[in-house]
Amino acid sequence: MEYWQIKDKAIMVWERERLLTTLKVLADESRLTLLRLLNEREYTVGELAEKLELTEPTISHHLSKLRSAGLVHLRMAGNKRFYRLNTPMLDQFKAGIQTIEQTPATPESTQADDAWIAALNWVAADQQVLREYTHAGKLTQIPAKQKKQIVILRWLATLFEPDRLYSEPEINEILKSVHKEDHVTLRRDLVDFGYLRRERGGGKYWLTPADEFTGFVIPVE
Repeated sequence: MEYWQIKDKAIMVWERERLLTTLKVLADESRLTLLRLLNEREYTVGELAEKLELTEPTISHHLSKLRSAGLVHLRMAGNKRFYRLNTPMLDQFKAGIQTIEQTPATPESTQADDAWIAALNWVAADQQVLREYTHAGKLTQIPAKQKKQIVILRWLATLFEPDRLYSEPEINEILKSVHKEDHVTLRRDLVDFGYLRRERGGGKYWLTPADEFTGFVIPVE
């Protein structure tokens, strides 16, 4: 098989996997409603929670799924996070739907959609760690090496809203959405490495403010 044929087949398989991931993410009424709202303007999690009459952790969970498919952009403004629709990615999805009958039926290889990783704008080495240890926005396993663990913890910290108090069950709910098996370990590590702070006794948790962060941000080798 010629090189161009192998390359074209790899592209087709990647497009198939991206289409499948997006279809799974959109198979939820709340997420479809979120896309409609985000198409109007930017929203914070609090504003979306009020609109949909859902809890903020639930909204954060849905937004995390939409970001994993590359359908939503996150913009930081000080300590606030604003979400908006990623229109070009949605247009690509629509184009893929129109040619769905041309997607390969039996893939010989798979590649997870990692548009959300690129959207973080992290250094290439850190992005590679996320590609190695995540699939479709979920953590497949916790790295053994501490430097790679810290990259994973930095990513998990982006799932939490600044200037907001979380109960322990809310923290668990968010972490379970990306890695159900070891959510307790991840919660503890987020605190131990300084990404989350906790009240004495563990009643409430909150994201460490950027200007007060004294934890570890170590680039991988």
